[in-house]
Amino acid sequence: MPILSSTFFLTLLLMVGLFFFIRASVKDRTEQVQLISEVPKTSLLEQLKDYFKQRAYNVTSSDAAQDTMTFEGLVRPSWFLAIFLSILAASGFFCLILVLSFLYPALTPLFFALELLSPIAGIFYWKKARRMETVSFSLESLNQEGSQPGSILTLTAHRDEVIQLKQTFPLKSAN
Repeated sequence: MPILSSTFFLTLLLMVGLFFFIRASVKDRTEQVQLISEVPKTSLLEQLKDYFKQRAYNVTSSDAAQDTMTFEGLVRPSWFLAIFLSILAASGFFCLILVLSFLYPALTPLFFALELLSPIAGIFYWKKARRMETVSFSLESLNQEGSQPGSILTLTAHRDEVIQLKQTFPLKSAN
């Protein structure tokens, strides 16, 4: 019996971890970074405008005097992630069912009804992941004596968008 109770306790801990993992799948991961480009400010501004328009973002505000822009775009949920989270929830519930069926064998058929809750994880992700994402940036000229003109980009966006931008443009972190 002590083995079953400790297994049950560990399974409950795993279920708590699974719950927080599913909840974190829709967490906002907006970050602000400063990036340095060797491209002059005016040229980089046009490249960034085109880049975000290609990625289905629309300009919501623009300040030419300060060289700042804000874009908004709809983030669509991933079918793969919705299905993956549902499968993870199903396997987590199955593990819980196995432990509960050893502790209370008479209620085993009732415990299998818990498996019906696993699609809730995918539905939760699907509803929360579909949202409007905001990307904003400002540009400053980088004036260093004896070097070619460059610019500093201060970008506020989702972490994945920052990664994608770094892969597309030759940008270096300012820090």
